[in-house]
Amino acid sequence: MTEAILLVGGKGTRLRPLTVNTPKPMVPAAGVPFLTHQLARAKAAGVDHIVLATSYLAEVFEPYFGDGSRLGLHLEYVTEVEPLGTGGAIRNVASRLRSGPDDPVLIFNGDILTGLDIRALVDTHESCGADVSLHLSRVEDPRAYGLVPTDGTGRVQAFLEKPQTPEEIVTDQINAGAYVFRRSVIDTIPTGRPVSVERETFPDLLASGAHLQGMVDSTYWLDLGTPQAFVRGSADLVLGRAPSPAVPGRCGDRLVMPTATVAPDAKLTGGTVVGEGARVGEGARISGSTVLDDAVIDPGAVITDSLIGKGAHIGARTILTGAVIGDGAHVGADNELQTGVRVWCEAHLPPSAIRFSSDT
Repeated sequence: MTEAILLVGGKGTRLRPLTVNTPKPMVPAAGVPFLTHQLARAKAAGVDHIVLATSYLAEVFEPYFGDGSRLGLHLEYVTEVEPLGTGGAIRNVASRLRSGPDDPVLIFNGDILTGLDIRALVDTHESCGADVSLHLSRVEDPRAYGLVPTDGTGRVQAFLEKPQTPEEIVTDQINAGAYVFRRSVIDTIPTGRPVSVERETFPDLLASGAHLQGMVDSTYWLDLGTPQAFVRGSADLVLGRAPSPAVPGRCGDRLVMPTATVAPDAKLTGGTVVGEGARVGEGARISGSTVLDDAVIDPGAVITDSLIGKGAHIGARTILTGAVIGDGAHVGADNELQTGVRVWCEAHLPPSAIRFSSDT
């Protein structure tokens, strides 16, 4: 296998108000745009040609990644004029593929951080002669996902919508967002209209008697659809829990980019990332958080599991827990912002304006 399609999704609005101009795959995770980790893992698995199926703000990808030679890849870009769904996006880039009719084509999702053994998925696909093979993951609570039951050999039996009752939870296996398609199957997807692989392509293939194979790989898997998940994913990349050859440095408790400045007595733990040009003041404590480029953390601030936008400023002794601070925002000294708070880009919060704990 040498070819892949990377589905780079829509607007990523759930990451607002972090940024209004940067799509989620380009927000830095563990020091580099998240998409870099996806591309590097595909390269490590033997892929050398990737077509990026892009939509919203697609124009930012090609100027950054170019032809892919810097990563040892050949990259091409196809941009949707209108939203086509997952299946429609796959079919929309088919003309750029070079594979023969029976060759495997890897398809993966730009919003998923995973430790999937890509080579094992391809080997499973080829060894059983499947038309499509799916990466399946087991989750403790599958109610938020579509279920994919399989038989004893791993062959897919059904695609079930999100279960509404305990009786409907017939498996803990879910579609984890990575597939291997026989090249000829891609050409059967309708053109010129939105198509969902989950709701249309896969069920229709199953109904027609096609062989859909599931491979359960319960290594690291995280949907980065929320800011909290994005922060967690970045920290896990730094800690080494989520594997990626693109992390710029050794795995450990912290990743400080070369031009960042961190006071000697500041404490950075839990996979914290401090971006280029950022400054962390004396006595600051930052755990499991991402501090983007040129942000300033004043002395004594305590930041946990939070995302600090580019050029944002966090005042002295301010406490942030599970917060998202937008690009260029200013949070004054002695504030306390708790889980779920969002501070919009360029917003200014005066000193001592918000507190959650009691006065006693």
